[in-house]
Amino acid sequence: MRAITLLREHPLATDAAGKLKSRIATLFTTTQTLVTTPGVHATQRLFYLRELQDRRLERGEEPLTGQQEADEIANSVDLVVEGRRILIRPNPDEMELAFRADEQLQGLVPKRQIQFLHCSRPRVREAIKHRGELWRICPPARSVMEMKKLIHDSKLGIQCGDIYRYNRLTGTRYLTFQSFSNLELLPPEKLRAQLKEIAEYSAEHNRMGHPEIRFFMADERLSPAGFKLADIDSMSDDTLIASFRELRDEFRAAVQAPFLQDDALCADWRNRMAAALTDHGDAIEQEESQLGLSPEFFMQIKWLPGARIEEGELIFDAALDISENASEDHDRSTEEAEKCRGFICNFVREYGDIEHVNVGRVIGSLSSRGATQGRRDVFVVELKLPDQVASVVKLIRMQKWGVREHLDAGMDLLGAMLQSEDYTAYTLDRRIGCRQLGMNLPMRVTSRRLSEYYHTGKSGVEPTLIWSPYFEREFVYGTATDKVPPSKFANEEFALLFARILGDAAAPNLILGRATLQLEVIFDDGDEIVIQNERGLPSEIVVADHTGTFADYKRDLRQVAPAYAKPINRRIDQVRDRTEFRKAYVEAFRERFATIQKRYFAKKRAFDALFRHGHRDEKGNFLYRWDQTLDRLALANPDELAGLIQASFNSTS
Repeated sequence: MRAITLLREHPLATDAAGKLKSRIATLFTTTQTLVTTPGVHATQRLFYLRELQDRRLERGEEPLTGQQEADEIANSVDLVVEGRRILIRPNPDEMELAFRADEQLQGLVPKRQIQFLHCSRPRVREAIKHRGELWRICPPARSVMEMKKLIHDSKLGIQCGDIYRYNRLTGTRYLTFQSFSNLELLPPEKLRAQLKEIAEYSAEHNRMGHPEIRFFMADERLSPAGFKLADIDSMSDDTLIASFRELRDEFRAAVQAPFLQDDALCADWRNRMAAALTDHGDAIEQEESQLGLSPEFFMQIKWLPGARIEEGELIFDAALDISENASEDHDRSTEEAEKCRGFICNFVREYGDIEHVNVGRVIGSLSSRGATQGRRDVFVVELKLPDQVASVVKLIRMQKWGVREHLDAGMDLLGAMLQSEDYTAYTLDRRIGCRQLGMNLPMRVTSRRLSEYYHTGKSGVEPTLIWSPYFEREFVYGTATDKVPPSKFANEEFALLFARILGDAAAPNLILGRATLQLEVIFDDGDEIVIQNERGLPSEIVVADHTGTFADYKRDLRQVAPAYAKPINRRIDQVRDRTEFRKAYVEAFRERFATIQKRYFAKKRAFDALFRHGHRDEKGNFLYRWDQTLDRLALANPDELAGLIQASFNSTS
């Protein structure tokens, strides 16, 4: 690939204070020339054309025609520079041009440092997704801290001072009242130049049709025309300052009080500024929503490098290239690359023909439980099959205790491998047991493995490749019970149906002893997914993850039952008919518990013998826990347990 020609500075060049010398750049793909001169994208295009004409004249060539100049401009791409990243602002109708610019930029900076803007627009998002590159979507500000950083990093100038805040999506620069007011501190000649710049660019629009400068939160009383000061160059210093103060007073009158001061600690100012800087989108339309994922996944997925299939050939994203000597170059990116390659290869082996694959890591726990030991990595995979219109969405969860975790605990390699296999069997046996005792789990879960490089050396084991197990299932479309909006319960029909299916789910949860290691009940905390019918009413609950089942297998169920009043107690103030809400929950619990118990008595031999192929260890292996669970079920009284739950409802509600 031909090297890029730079006109002025490298796009990531900084001054002595570490500040970027240029925050915008324009790449002309026909000649692979990158312009980083100060100004706006329009002035960079003019600068490039002048340079191109001068060089042609120096070589004795004919000047460019008007059409040739237009072609050069049409094949240019706007770039924005943030920190160590170059952001491509593509034209949705010219995605091949954006990808050509991307390939050329990779000759200048690593691919991981190049991302795309405008990804809320369907054409842009679909084109990027089809390349298996959802990870290259520049993410929006997700939190207050990120909004503050967005606002802080957005400050830039044109030819004069850094007085504007730049919307990287539209190219508009926002001028706040405080930034304008502070211009009074400038010496007259700098003030004169700054006012001329504001007057010129506030009246201009960029090639996307957006204003070059807008006055932040100013009403219609303030217009660009008001900033065109006649004879500004011939004004005396005193007249200039007086004219500036008049403009400042007009600006102040056009802005409401909360927006007169730039204050990122003020929620109103911060939220309005963040909204202005993300206008057009990326904060509104996220891939999580496009894939139909439930609200708790919104902005909680970090997309990673993926792969696509072209003419039957699997093409991994270049960003997945792993160092040949991973033990000397091991970081989070290397670990993610290893996993992505493993996941993708397994999907290709399973499905054969795939158009593209995108892998995303869930960046935080979606349950209300605190952090626990073992591995908790969860991934979402979007893949497109040629014979299907919609994408297939999978959820992957790494096994809690695998080879790596046992090695870290000091075990030798063989012992770690055997323990990992034993835990896989234990997890899958638990799943069978859960289904046998009435827990509504996803229909199909597959156990798979991927190779990883073990490098920590915590156990004295030399760096080596290991096989790490994980579980893959179809994504369950619905909303976690603990994430259902309180407003939903104002609908009495919704509330009663919800109470019934929650009570129905509570019965097997109690029987299966689902709890933390500290024997705290796990229920209604993020793993129970409510499926709604075509009317938007609850129809069933699917338990997406059976973590914690068979943990509490010794205690009398009468000790545990009162904890199952909590799901009702914390929602009771949200419903209209409290009596019916509680009654629906308790009756559904009693009926479901009794049904499971009757099924056990009717087919006791089948239940008792289900795991007899294994050995029974009273230290607590699965067969022992299964026997204890069945013995406890046989002795339980559904009416008594329901009564204990009912007695634990808040007496004040």
